[in-house]
Amino acid sequence: MANITFITSNKEKIVLEGDAGNVMQLAVNNGISGIDGDCGGVCSCATCHVFVAEKDIDKVGRASSIEVDMLELADDANEFSRLCCQIEISDTIDGVELTVAK
Repeated sequence: MANITFITSNKEKIVLEGDAGNVMQLAVNNGISGIDGDCGGVCSCATCHVFVAEKDIDKVGRASSIEVDMLELADDANEFSRLCCQIEISDTIDGVELTVAK
């Protein structure tokens, strides 16, 4: 079980609880604005781009090389960028804070 905080483009903080699947599915299922997941979670688009809070990057880990390739499509990607379809929900990520990319 993990509590995940999403910060939307209008600075609203939404805390969701998940116990399985990936973070993108959790966000889409709960209507988080800005998380579209157009590819269905197969890492072939960048419509679930988030910024991991610096304090949480060790919990979540860095983007894989496949993610980095997809993130090159996003103008605002940085070292804390992740595609949330590639972040599996587990106890390890409990308490992470993710800012939804614009």
